[in-house]
Amino acid sequence: MSGRYILAIDQGTTSTRSILFDRGARAVAAAQAELPQHYPADGWVEHDAEDIWRDVLATAREVVGRVGADTVAAIGITNQRETAVVWDRATGVPIHRAIVWQDRRTADQCAMLRAAGHEPLVQARTGLLLDPYFSGTKLAWLLDHVPGARARAEAGELAFGTIDSFLLWRLTGGRIHATDPTNASRTLLFDLREQVWDEELCGLLDVPMAVLPEVRDNAGAFGETDPGLFGRAIPIAGVAGDQQAALVGQGCFAPGATKATYGTGCFLLVNTGAQPLPSTNRLLATTAYRLAGAPCFALEGSIFVAGAAVKWLRDGLGLIAEAAETGALAASVPDNGGVFMVPGFTGLGAPHWRPDARGLLSGLTLATTRAHLARAALEAVAYQTADLLDATARDGAPRPVVLRVDGGMAASDWLLQFLANVLDAPVERRADLESTALGAAFLAGIGVGLWSGLDEVARLAGKAERFAPRMEAAERTALLDGWRGALARALA
Repeated sequence: MSGRYILAIDQGTTSTRSILFDRGARAVAAAQAELPQHYPADGWVEHDAEDIWRDVLATAREVVGRVGADTVAAIGITNQRETAVVWDRATGVPIHRAIVWQDRRTADQCAMLRAAGHEPLVQARTGLLLDPYFSGTKLAWLLDHVPGARARAEAGELAFGTIDSFLLWRLTGGRIHATDPTNASRTLLFDLREQVWDEELCGLLDVPMAVLPEVRDNAGAFGETDPGLFGRAIPIAGVAGDQQAALVGQGCFAPGATKATYGTGCFLLVNTGAQPLPSTNRLLATTAYRLAGAPCFALEGSIFVAGAAVKWLRDGLGLIAEAAETGALAASVPDNGGVFMVPGFTGLGAPHWRPDARGLLSGLTLATTRAHLARAALEAVAYQTADLLDATARDGAPRPVVLRVDGGMAASDWLLQFLANVLDAPVERRADLESTALGAAFLAGIGVGLWSGLDEVARLAGKAERFAPRMEAAERTALLDGWRGALARALA
Protein backbone atom coordinates (compact mmCIF):
# COMPACT_ATOMS: atom_id res chain seq x y z
CA MET A 1 0.00 0.00 0.00
CA SER A 2 1.29 3.42 -0.96
CA GLY A 3 -0.33 6.82 -0.77
CA ARG A 4 -1.96 8.64 2.12
CA TYR A 5 -5.43 9.39 0.79
CA ILE A 6 -8.52 7.34 -0.03
CA LEU A 7 -10.79 8.50 -2.84
CA ALA A 8 -14.47 7.80 -2.15
CA ILE A 9 -16.82 7.91 -5.12
CA ASP A 10 -20.36 8.48 -3.84
CA GLN A 11 -22.77 8.05 -6.74
CA GLY A 12 -26.22 9.01 -5.46
CA THR A 13 -29.69 9.49 -6.84
CA THR A 14 -29.48 13.22 -7.45
CA SER A 15 -25.75 13.89 -7.50
CA THR A 16 -22.29 12.39 -7.81
CA ARG A 17 -19.55 13.28 -5.35
CA SER A 18 -15.89 12.45 -5.11
CA ILE A 19 -14.25 13.01 -1.70
CA LEU A 20 -10.67 12.48 -0.58
CA PHE A 21 -10.14 11.30 3.00
CA ASP A 22 -6.83 11.28 4.85
CA ARG A 23 -5.58 8.68 7.35
CA GLY A 24 -7.47 10.46 10.12
CA ALA A 25 -10.75 10.01 8.18
CA ARG A 26 -10.93 13.75 7.52
CA ALA A 27 -12.33 14.99 4.21
CA VAL A 28 -9.61 17.08 2.52
CA ALA A 29 -11.07 17.66 -0.95
CA ALA A 30 -14.45 17.23 -2.60
CA ALA A 31 -16.21 17.80 -5.90
CA GLN A 32 -19.87 17.34 -6.80
CA ALA A 33 -22.09 17.29 -9.89
CA GLU A 34 -25.88 17.29 -10.02
CA LEU A 35 -27.46 14.38 -11.90
CA PRO A 36 -30.32 15.01 -14.36
CA GLN A 37 -33.49 13.02 -13.71
CA HIS A 38 -35.73 11.59 -16.43
CA TYR A 39 -39.45 10.84 -15.94
CA PRO A 40 -40.69 9.23 -19.18
CA ALA A 41 -44.05 8.13 -17.71
CA ASP A 42 -46.03 8.22 -14.47
CA GLY A 43 -44.05 6.37 -11.81
CA TRP A 44 -41.05 5.88 -14.11
CA VAL A 45 -37.64 7.28 -13.14
CA GLU A 46 -34.48 6.92 -15.25
CA HIS A 47 -30.86 8.07 -15.29
CA ASP A 48 -28.50 8.22 -18.25
CA ALA A 49 -25.59 5.98 -17.22
CA GLU A 50 -23.30 7.99 -19.49
CA ASP A 51 -24.15 11.09 -17.44
CA ILE A 52 -23.19 9.14 -14.33
CA TRP A 53 -19.89 8.02 -15.81
CA ARG A 54 -19.08 11.53 -17.04
CA ASP A 55 -19.71 13.00 -13.60
CA VAL A 56 -17.77 10.27 -11.76
CA LEU A 57 -14.76 10.77 -13.98
CA ALA A 58 -14.91 14.57 -13.84
CA THR A 59 -15.31 14.83 -10.06
CA ALA A 60 -12.72 12.13 -9.36
CA ARG A 61 -10.18 13.76 -11.67
CA GLU A 62 -10.82 17.12 -10.04
CA VAL A 63 -10.04 15.97 -6.50
CA VAL A 64 -7.20 13.62 -7.49
CA GLY A 65 -5.67 16.46 -9.47
CA ARG A 66 -5.43 18.55 -6.30
CA VAL A 67 -3.16 16.07 -4.52
CA GLY A 68 -1.64 13.96 -7.31
CA ALA A 69 -2.53 10.39 -8.21
CA ASP A 70 0.59 9.06 -6.48
CA THR A 71 -0.83 10.07 -3.10
CA VAL A 72 -4.07 8.08 -3.54
CA ALA A 73 -3.82 4.64 -1.92
CA ALA A 74 -7.15 3.28 -3.12
CA ILE A 75 -10.65 4.02 -4.33
CA GLY A 76 -13.90 3.10 -2.58
CA ILE A 77 -17.25 3.13 -4.38
CA THR A 78 -20.68 3.62 -2.88
CA ASN A 79 -23.83 3.90 -4.93
CA GLN A 80 -27.60 4.20 -5.18
CA ARG A 81 -28.37 0.54 -4.80
CA GLU A 82 -31.31 -0.88 -6.75
CA THR A 83 -30.79 1.19 -9.91
CA ALA A 84 -30.32 -1.24 -12.81
CA VAL A 85 -28.04 -0.94 -15.84
CA VAL A 86 -27.49 -3.37 -18.72
CA TRP A 87 -24.60 -2.78 -21.10
CA ASP A 88 -22.84 -4.35 -24.06
CA ARG A 89 -19.81 -6.37 -22.96
CA ALA A 90 -17.94 -5.56 -26.16
CA THR A 91 -18.41 -1.79 -26.12
CA GLY A 92 -19.43 -0.97 -22.55
CA VAL A 93 -22.35 1.04 -23.91
CA PRO A 94 -25.67 0.77 -21.99
CA ILE A 95 -28.57 -0.62 -24.02
CA HIS A 96 -31.09 1.68 -22.29
CA ARG A 97 -31.15 4.41 -19.67
CA ALA A 98 -30.69 3.09 -16.14
CA ILE A 99 -33.94 2.29 -14.31
CA VAL A 100 -33.78 4.04 -10.92
CA TRP A 101 -34.64 2.46 -7.58
CA GLN A 102 -37.67 4.80 -7.27
CA ASP A 103 -39.17 3.48 -10.53
CA ARG A 104 -42.51 1.63 -10.26
CA ARG A 105 -42.96 0.26 -13.79
CA THR A 106 -42.71 -3.37 -12.70
CA ALA A 107 -45.48 -3.11 -10.08
CA ASP A 108 -47.81 -5.29 -12.15
CA GLN A 109 -45.16 -8.00 -12.55
CA CYS A 110 -44.55 -7.99 -8.79
CA ALA A 111 -48.30 -8.19 -8.13
CA MET A 112 -48.63 -11.20 -10.44
CA LEU A 113 -45.74 -12.98 -8.71
CA ARG A 114 -47.35 -12.29 -5.32
CA ALA A 115 -50.72 -13.51 -6.56
CA ALA A 116 -49.06 -16.71 -7.76
CA GLY A 117 -47.80 -17.32 -4.21
CA HIS A 118 -44.09 -16.70 -4.77
CA GLU A 119 -43.43 -14.05 -2.12
CA PRO A 120 -42.78 -16.47 0.80
CA LEU A 121 -40.01 -18.16 -1.20
CA VAL A 122 -38.51 -14.84 -2.26
CA GLN A 123 -38.57 -13.49 1.29
CA ALA A 124 -37.09 -16.67 2.77
CA ARG A 125 -34.19 -16.71 0.30
CA THR A 126 -33.47 -13.00 -0.14
CA GLY A 127 -34.90 -11.24 2.91
CA LEU A 128 -36.82 -9.00 0.49
CA LEU A 129 -40.41 -8.56 -0.62
CA LEU A 130 -41.79 -8.58 -4.15
CA ASP A 131 -41.70 -4.89 -4.93
CA PRO A 132 -40.61 -2.90 -8.00
CA TYR A 133 -38.09 -1.14 -5.75
CA PHE A 134 -35.61 -3.97 -6.27
CA SER A 135 -33.45 -4.36 -9.34
CA GLY A 136 -34.30 -7.92 -10.46
CA THR A 137 -37.63 -7.05 -12.05
CA LYS A 138 -36.06 -3.96 -13.61
CA LEU A 139 -33.49 -6.23 -15.26
CA ALA A 140 -36.24 -8.52 -16.57
CA TRP A 141 -38.10 -5.48 -17.96
CA LEU A 142 -35.01 -4.30 -19.83
CA LEU A 143 -34.46 -7.74 -21.35
CA ASP A 144 -38.09 -7.91 -22.44
CA HIS A 145 -38.50 -4.38 -23.78
CA VAL A 146 -35.19 -3.56 -25.49
CA PRO A 147 -35.29 -5.25 -28.92
CA GLY A 148 -33.01 -8.29 -29.07
CA ALA A 149 -31.79 -7.85 -25.49
CA ARG A 150 -32.97 -11.19 -24.12
CA ALA A 151 -31.32 -13.23 -26.88
CA ARG A 152 -28.11 -11.24 -26.52
CA ALA A 153 -28.15 -11.71 -22.74
CA GLU A 154 -28.59 -15.46 -23.07
CA ALA A 155 -25.68 -15.49 -25.53
CA GLY A 156 -23.45 -13.79 -22.96
CA GLU A 157 -23.15 -10.53 -24.88
CA LEU A 158 -24.70 -8.29 -22.21
CA ALA A 159 -23.76 -7.48 -18.61
CA PHE A 160 -26.09 -6.41 -15.82
CA GLY A 161 -25.21 -4.49 -12.73
CA THR A 162 -26.20 -1.90 -10.23
CA ILE A 163 -24.30 1.38 -10.52
CA ASP A 164 -21.27 0.03 -8.65
CA SER A 165 -20.83 -2.72 -11.23
CA PHE A 166 -21.11 -0.31 -14.14
CA LEU A 167 -18.53 2.01 -12.57
CA LEU A 168 -16.17 -0.89 -11.85
CA TRP A 169 -16.45 -1.95 -15.47
CA ARG A 170 -15.69 1.54 -16.76
CA LEU A 171 -12.95 2.33 -14.24
CA THR A 172 -11.10 -0.92 -14.99
CA GLY A 173 -11.43 -0.56 -18.75
CA GLY A 174 -13.92 -3.43 -19.00
CA ARG A 175 -11.73 -5.93 -17.16
CA ILE A 176 -13.91 -6.40 -14.04
CA HIS A 177 -17.59 -7.37 -13.88
CA ALA A 178 -18.24 -7.60 -10.16
CA THR A 179 -20.37 -6.35 -7.31
CA ASP A 180 -20.49 -6.75 -3.54
CA PRO A 181 -22.95 -8.55 -1.22
CA THR A 182 -24.80 -5.38 -0.18
CA ASN A 183 -25.79 -4.52 -3.74
CA ALA A 184 -26.38 -8.17 -4.68
CA SER A 185 -28.72 -8.44 -1.68
CA ARG A 186 -31.05 -5.91 -3.31
CA THR A 187 -31.75 -7.74 -6.57
CA LEU A 188 -34.32 -10.43 -5.57
CA LEU A 189 -31.80 -12.90 -7.04
CA PHE A 190 -29.30 -13.40 -4.19
CA ASP A 191 -29.54 -16.07 -1.48
CA LEU A 192 -28.88 -14.11 1.69
CA ARG A 193 -27.70 -16.99 3.88
CA GLU A 194 -25.68 -18.81 1.21
CA GLN A 195 -24.34 -15.52 -0.22
CA VAL A 196 -24.66 -16.72 -3.83
CA TRP A 197 -26.85 -16.03 -6.85
CA ASP A 198 -29.90 -18.28 -6.67
CA GLU A 199 -30.69 -20.27 -9.80
CA GLU A 200 -34.33 -20.87 -8.84
CA LEU A 201 -34.99 -17.17 -8.28
CA CYS A 202 -33.30 -16.28 -11.55
CA GLY A 203 -35.66 -18.72 -13.23
CA LEU A 204 -38.65 -17.22 -11.45
CA LEU A 205 -37.81 -13.74 -12.75
CA ASP A 206 -36.66 -15.10 -16.13
CA VAL A 207 -33.15 -13.71 -15.73
CA PRO A 208 -30.24 -15.52 -17.43
CA MET A 209 -27.43 -16.00 -14.93
CA ALA A 210 -24.87 -15.17 -17.64
CA VAL A 211 -25.57 -11.46 -17.18
CA LEU A 212 -24.84 -11.39 -13.43
CA PRO A 213 -21.61 -10.03 -11.90
CA GLU A 214 -19.23 -11.88 -9.59
CA VAL A 215 -19.90 -11.12 -5.91
CA ARG A 216 -16.83 -10.13 -3.87
CA ASP A 217 -16.27 -9.10 -0.23
CA ASN A 218 -16.85 -5.43 0.56
CA ALA A 219 -13.18 -4.78 1.28
CA GLY A 220 -10.46 -6.24 -0.90
CA ALA A 221 -9.26 -6.41 -4.48
CA PHE A 222 -11.75 -5.16 -7.08
CA GLY A 223 -9.07 -4.48 -9.66
CA GLU A 224 -7.21 -1.34 -10.68
CA THR A 225 -8.23 1.69 -12.68
CA ASP A 226 -7.17 1.97 -16.29
CA PRO A 227 -3.85 3.89 -16.12
CA GLY A 228 -5.11 6.40 -18.66
CA LEU A 229 -7.85 7.70 -16.35
CA PHE A 230 -5.69 9.22 -13.61
CA GLY A 231 -2.14 8.88 -14.90
CA ARG A 232 -1.50 5.67 -12.96
CA ALA A 233 -3.39 2.53 -11.98
CA ILE A 234 -5.13 3.02 -8.60
CA PRO A 235 -6.49 0.01 -6.67
CA ILE A 236 -10.25 -0.19 -6.19
CA ALA A 237 -10.51 -1.83 -2.77
CA GLY A 238 -13.97 -1.17 -1.34
CA VAL A 239 -17.55 -1.29 -2.63
CA ALA A 240 -20.87 -1.00 -0.77
CA GLY A 241 -24.38 0.20 -1.43
CA ASP A 242 -24.99 3.64 -0.03
CA GLN A 243 -27.02 2.68 3.03
CA GLN A 244 -24.64 -0.06 4.14
CA ALA A 245 -21.72 2.29 3.51
CA ALA A 246 -23.40 4.79 5.84
CA LEU A 247 -23.76 2.05 8.47
CA VAL A 248 -20.00 1.47 8.24
CA GLY A 249 -19.28 5.21 8.23
CA GLN A 250 -21.34 5.61 11.42
CA GLY A 251 -19.42 2.79 13.11
CA CYS A 252 -22.55 0.67 13.67
CA PHE A 253 -20.70 -2.61 14.11
CA ALA A 254 -22.39 -3.97 17.26
CA PRO A 255 -25.72 -5.81 17.09
CA GLY A 256 -28.49 -3.31 17.81
CA ALA A 257 -26.55 -0.28 16.57
CA THR A 258 -28.90 1.77 14.36
CA LYS A 259 -28.45 4.50 11.79
CA ALA A 260 -30.82 6.48 9.58
CA THR A 261 -29.70 8.29 6.45
CA TYR A 262 -31.87 11.19 5.32
CA GLY A 263 -31.37 12.02 1.68
CA THR A 264 -33.76 11.69 -1.24
CA GLY A 265 -35.35 8.90 0.78
CA CYS A 266 -34.71 7.70 4.31
CA PHE A 267 -33.13 4.37 5.09
CA LEU A 268 -32.92 2.96 8.58
CA LEU A 269 -30.64 -0.01 9.28
CA VAL A 270 -30.27 -2.00 12.49
CA ASN A 271 -27.21 -4.25 12.80
CA THR A 272 -28.46 -7.78 13.59
CA GLY A 273 -25.07 -9.51 13.74
CA ALA A 274 -23.97 -12.79 12.19
CA GLN A 275 -27.48 -14.03 11.35
CA PRO A 276 -30.22 -12.36 9.31
CA LEU A 277 -33.37 -11.53 11.27
CA PRO A 278 -36.49 -12.61 9.36
CA SER A 279 -39.17 -9.92 9.38
CA THR A 280 -42.86 -10.48 9.98
CA ASN A 281 -43.52 -6.74 9.68
CA ARG A 282 -42.55 -6.26 6.04
CA LEU A 283 -39.06 -4.98 6.73
CA LEU A 284 -36.03 -6.22 4.83
CA ALA A 285 -33.22 -8.51 5.92
CA THR A 286 -30.07 -7.56 4.06
CA THR A 287 -26.29 -7.93 4.10
CA ALA A 288 -24.72 -5.12 6.15
CA TYR A 289 -21.18 -5.97 4.98
CA ARG A 290 -18.98 -9.00 4.36
CA LEU A 291 -15.33 -9.04 5.33
CA ALA A 292 -12.95 -11.98 4.82
CA GLY A 293 -15.91 -14.10 3.77
CA ALA A 294 -17.88 -13.50 6.99
CA PRO A 295 -21.18 -11.65 6.48
CA CYS A 296 -22.84 -9.34 8.97
CA PHE A 297 -26.54 -8.66 8.50
CA ALA A 298 -28.99 -5.82 9.06
CA LEU A 299 -32.72 -5.23 9.25
CA GLU A 300 -33.76 -2.33 7.04
CA GLY A 301 -36.73 -0.07 6.63
CA SER A 302 -36.93 2.08 3.52
CA ILE A 303 -38.80 5.37 3.18
CA PHE A 304 -39.01 6.32 -0.47
CA VAL A 305 -39.53 10.06 0.01
CA ALA A 306 -37.76 12.24 2.59
CA GLY A 307 -35.67 15.03 1.08
CA ALA A 308 -37.56 14.52 -2.18
CA ALA A 309 -40.59 16.11 -0.52
CA VAL A 310 -38.56 19.23 0.24
CA LYS A 311 -37.31 19.20 -3.34
CA TRP A 312 -40.96 19.10 -4.47
CA LEU A 313 -41.73 22.17 -2.35
CA ARG A 314 -38.83 23.93 -4.07
CA ASP A 315 -39.02 22.72 -7.66
CA GLY A 316 -42.63 21.61 -8.00
CA LEU A 317 -44.45 24.30 -6.05
CA GLY A 318 -41.87 27.09 -5.89
CA LEU A 319 -42.60 27.66 -2.20
CA ILE A 320 -38.92 27.83 -1.20
CA ALA A 321 -35.72 28.81 -2.95
CA GLU A 322 -33.40 26.54 -0.96
CA ALA A 323 -33.99 23.34 1.00
CA ALA A 324 -32.29 24.89 4.04
CA GLU A 325 -35.22 27.31 4.41
CA THR A 326 -37.54 24.58 5.67
CA GLY A 327 -36.17 24.47 9.21
CA ALA A 328 -36.67 28.19 9.76
CA LEU A 329 -40.13 28.04 8.19
CA ALA A 330 -41.10 25.12 10.42
CA ALA A 331 -39.91 26.99 13.49
CA SER A 332 -41.84 30.12 12.46
CA VAL A 333 -45.21 28.56 13.32
CA PRO A 334 -46.12 27.28 16.80
CA ASP A 335 -47.39 23.94 15.52
CA ASN A 336 -48.34 22.17 12.31
CA GLY A 337 -51.80 23.72 12.22
CA GLY A 338 -53.31 20.26 11.83
CA VAL A 339 -51.55 19.78 8.48
CA PHE A 340 -50.03 16.37 7.72
CA MET A 341 -48.19 15.32 4.58
CA VAL A 342 -48.02 11.68 3.51
CA PRO A 343 -45.25 11.84 0.88
CA GLY A 344 -46.28 8.88 -1.26
CA PHE A 345 -45.12 10.49 -4.51
CA THR A 346 -43.59 7.22 -5.72
CA GLY A 347 -45.62 4.89 -3.52
CA LEU A 348 -45.00 4.03 0.13
CA GLY A 349 -42.13 1.84 1.27
CA ALA A 350 -41.72 -0.03 4.54
CA PRO A 351 -43.66 -1.22 6.38
CA HIS A 352 -46.56 -0.69 3.91
CA TRP A 353 -45.08 -1.56 0.51
CA ARG A 354 -47.83 0.12 -1.47
CA PRO A 355 -46.48 1.13 -4.90
CA ASP A 356 -49.98 2.34 -5.83
CA ALA A 357 -50.13 4.89 -3.01
CA ARG A 358 -49.76 8.56 -3.86
CA GLY A 359 -49.03 11.70 -1.88
CA LEU A 360 -51.63 13.33 0.35
CA LEU A 361 -51.96 16.61 2.27
CA SER A 362 -54.63 16.65 4.96
CA GLY A 363 -55.92 19.26 7.36
CA LEU A 364 -55.67 22.23 4.98
CA THR A 365 -57.60 25.36 5.91
CA LEU A 366 -57.54 28.97 4.74
CA ALA A 367 -55.08 29.59 7.59
CA THR A 368 -52.56 27.13 6.11
CA THR A 369 -49.34 28.82 4.95
CA ARG A 370 -46.20 27.70 3.19
CA ALA A 371 -44.62 27.43 6.64
CA HIS A 372 -47.16 24.77 7.58
CA LEU A 373 -46.42 22.86 4.37
CA ALA A 374 -42.67 23.04 5.02
CA ARG A 375 -43.23 21.84 8.58
CA ALA A 376 -45.48 19.01 7.37
CA ALA A 377 -42.76 17.83 4.97
CA LEU A 378 -40.17 17.69 7.77
CA GLU A 379 -42.55 16.18 10.32
CA ALA A 380 -43.42 13.38 7.86
CA VAL A 381 -39.80 12.23 7.99
CA ALA A 382 -39.99 11.81 11.76
CA TYR A 383 -43.35 10.03 11.71
CA GLN A 384 -42.16 7.56 9.08
CA THR A 385 -38.99 6.92 11.10
CA ALA A 386 -41.15 6.17 14.16
CA ASP A 387 -43.17 3.69 12.10
CA LEU A 388 -39.95 1.93 11.04
CA LEU A 389 -38.60 1.68 14.59
CA ASP A 390 -41.93 0.32 15.81
CA ALA A 391 -41.73 -2.35 13.10
CA THR A 392 -38.12 -3.30 13.94
CA ALA A 393 -39.11 -3.68 17.59
CA ARG A 394 -42.01 -5.97 16.67
CA ASP A 395 -39.55 -8.06 14.65
CA GLY A 396 -37.41 -8.56 17.74
CA ALA A 397 -34.66 -6.02 17.10
CA PRO A 398 -33.66 -4.07 20.21
CA ARG A 399 -34.81 -0.47 20.53
CA PRO A 400 -31.75 1.67 19.80
CA VAL A 401 -30.12 3.42 22.72
CA VAL A 402 -29.42 6.22 20.29
CA LEU A 403 -30.29 6.82 16.63
CA ARG A 404 -27.26 7.90 14.58
CA VAL A 405 -28.19 10.07 11.61
CA ASP A 406 -26.52 11.39 8.49
CA GLY A 407 -27.42 12.65 5.03
CA GLY A 408 -28.28 16.10 3.74
CA MET A 409 -31.49 16.51 5.77
CA ALA A 410 -29.58 15.79 8.99
CA ALA A 411 -28.12 19.30 8.72
CA SER A 412 -31.45 20.62 10.02
CA ASP A 413 -31.37 21.14 13.79
CA TRP A 414 -35.14 21.60 13.79
CA LEU A 415 -35.72 18.24 12.11
CA LEU A 416 -33.37 16.35 14.45
CA GLN A 417 -34.94 17.89 17.56
CA PHE A 418 -38.41 17.01 16.31
CA LEU A 419 -37.18 13.52 15.44
CA ALA A 420 -35.87 13.01 18.98
CA ASN A 421 -39.17 14.33 20.35
CA VAL A 422 -41.32 11.98 18.27
CA LEU A 423 -39.10 8.94 18.88
CA ASP A 424 -38.65 9.76 22.58
CA ALA A 425 -35.01 8.78 22.10
CA PRO A 426 -31.75 10.67 21.63
CA VAL A 427 -30.51 11.38 18.12
CA GLU A 428 -26.81 11.83 17.31
CA ARG A 429 -25.26 13.66 14.37
CA ARG A 430 -21.56 13.58 13.58
CA ALA A 431 -19.92 16.86 12.64
CA ASP A 432 -19.21 15.42 9.20
CA LEU A 433 -22.43 14.32 7.50
CA GLU A 434 -20.58 12.42 4.76
CA SER A 435 -21.04 9.03 6.44
CA THR A 436 -21.85 7.28 3.16
CA ALA A 437 -18.65 8.39 1.46
CA LEU A 438 -16.69 7.81 4.66
CA GLY A 439 -17.97 4.23 4.85
CA ALA A 440 -16.77 3.57 1.30
CA ALA A 441 -13.40 5.08 2.24
CA PHE A 442 -13.19 2.93 5.38
CA LEU A 443 -13.82 -0.24 3.35
CA ALA A 444 -11.24 0.69 0.73
CA GLY A 445 -8.72 1.64 3.41
CA ILE A 446 -9.24 -1.69 5.15
CA GLY A 447 -8.91 -3.38 1.76
CA VAL A 448 -5.41 -1.98 1.21
CA GLY A 449 -4.27 -2.03 4.84
CA LEU A 450 -4.43 1.72 5.52
CA TRP A 451 -6.61 0.85 8.52
CA SER A 452 -6.39 -2.42 10.40
CA GLY A 453 -10.10 -3.22 10.62
CA LEU A 454 -13.46 -2.27 12.09
CA ASP A 455 -12.15 -1.46 15.56
CA GLU A 456 -9.80 1.16 14.20
CA VAL A 457 -12.33 2.79 11.89
CA ALA A 458 -14.93 2.85 14.70
CA ARG A 459 -12.51 5.00 16.70
CA LEU A 460 -12.14 7.31 13.71
CA ALA A 461 -15.90 7.80 13.27
CA GLY A 462 -15.70 10.88 15.49
CA LYS A 463 -17.75 12.62 18.14
CA ALA A 464 -21.40 13.46 17.63
CA GLU A 465 -23.84 16.20 18.62
CA ARG A 466 -26.78 14.83 20.62
CA PHE A 467 -30.43 15.92 20.48
CA ALA A 468 -32.40 14.76 23.52
CA PRO A 469 -36.21 14.42 23.51
CA ARG A 470 -38.12 17.41 24.91
CA MET A 471 -41.79 16.66 24.19
CA GLU A 472 -44.55 15.71 26.59
CA ALA A 473 -46.09 12.28 26.04
CA ALA A 474 -49.59 13.69 25.40
CA GLU A 475 -48.36 15.96 22.59
CA ARG A 476 -46.38 13.09 21.05
CA THR A 477 -49.42 10.83 21.12
CA ALA A 478 -51.65 13.47 19.53
CA LEU A 479 -49.20 14.08 16.70
CA LEU A 480 -48.74 10.39 15.97
CA ASP A 481 -52.52 9.90 16.02
CA GLY A 482 -52.86 12.71 13.48
CA TRP A 483 -50.19 11.14 11.31
CA ARG A 484 -51.82 7.73 11.43
CA GLY A 485 -55.15 9.22 10.41
CA ALA A 486 -53.58 10.88 7.37
CA LEU A 487 -51.68 7.70 6.55
CA ALA A 488 -54.89 5.66 6.66
CA ARG A 489 -56.46 8.03 4.13
CA ALA A 490 -53.47 7.69 1.81
CA LEU A 491 -53.51 3.90 2.06
CA ALA A 492 -57.26 3.89 1.33
